Amino acid sequence: MLAAAGSVAAVLAALFDGDAARQAAAQDWPPFVLVSGLLLVGLVADEEGLFAAAGQRLARVSRHGVVVFAGAVVLVAGVTSVLNLDTSVAFLTPVLVHTARWRNPEGGDDTALVMACLMVSNAASLLLPGANLTNLIVLGHLHLSGGGFLGRAAAASSVAVVVTALVVGIAGRRTLATVRPTGSADDGGALDGDSRTKAARIDLGMGALAAVTVAVLVIALRSPAIPVAAVGVVAVTASGVARGRPLSRALGVLGLPVLVGLLGVAVALGALGRAWSGPSELLSHLDAWGTAALGALASVACNNLPAASLLAARVPPRPLALLVGLDVGPNLFLTGSLSWVLWRRAAAMAGARPSVARASLLGLVSVPLAGAGALGILALVGTR
Repeated sequence: MLAAAGSVAAVLAALFDGDAARQAAAQDWPPFVLVSGLLLVGLVADEEGLFAAAGQRLARVSRHGVVVFAGAVVLVAGVTSVLNLDTSVAFLTPVLVHTARWRNPEGGDDTALVMACLMVSNAASLLLPGANLTNLIVLGHLHLSGGGFLGRAAAASSVAVVVTALVVGIAGRRTLATVRPTGSADDGGALDGDSRTKAARIDLGMGALAAVTVAVLVIALRSPAIPVAAVGVVAVTASGVARGRPLSRALGVLGLPVLVGLLGVAVALGALGRAWSGPSELLSHLDAWGTAALGALASVACNNLPAASLLAARVPPRPLALLVGLDVGPNLFLTGSLSWVLWRRAAAMAGARPSVARASLLGLVSVPLAGAGALGILALVGTR
């Protein structure tokens, strides 16, 4: 349904203003190609047991929940920065669901660890261009390398991650205050048999090599989309051949109908933003705080990818402030980003049903605080 709607929207945009649609498509396609490659790399890494092993070792770090939570935040932020927030929520959510159950079997699904996977992923996606599709759409005008963007956004992203983690951690302090029983660390806890097997059989092969490769490409190249996609295709093909597994799971992980639909809507709104000066004029009259607020509200209204295409159809006067809204703002509600859909789907596959209402309540508290912290750091260093 979404794929059909997006395709129709893109075609109508091309018929209305072909030049504007072509410019929008040229700006929007690289992010979608990049995230496809990152998701494929994440799939291979998951099949090799990298994520499950990290979760199992995380659960054994300490008997105290606060220490485990801090480790989870670092893990989620790291995977998000290197392999994209969609990869993070798709593959780390099940790991953290099992870890949370093992630590607190009576705690239900709405634990701090599970909530942190979504919230921290969105907040950490401000760190590197490839961490969020919106970064690449907005920065398409600026031609920054990954290293250049990192230098501008690192401090603001770090503050957003810390503030978001604090809000989630304080809200889940009762769960985090539990201490696991002595002697349960060696049996894998609540991790299921498949997860324990994957952790025990961890193989630093194609997945690890591909993850390191794409990390270098994302940081070093101004246009890493095609190289990263090529690495993803090679990695998933080689892994499938070596393990004798069909490639059908790769298509499921990519979620092509959703990506195609979002791309079509993004192209249509990007064309609208080029043909209509309204969004650009509105941004020109807003300060950094207003720009971030507009980005957050637009994300909730129509998803952050189409919102980025519309608001960055022309060079935004305050691109990093806009990204604070587009990246952190989606924590407000499930319409904000694709990561919510992947998070809920991944949690359901692990047998969990995290509360959307509770996640939104956490977002209502964390987004203004994290956004204010990030904008304050940008103001201090004189970056827009």
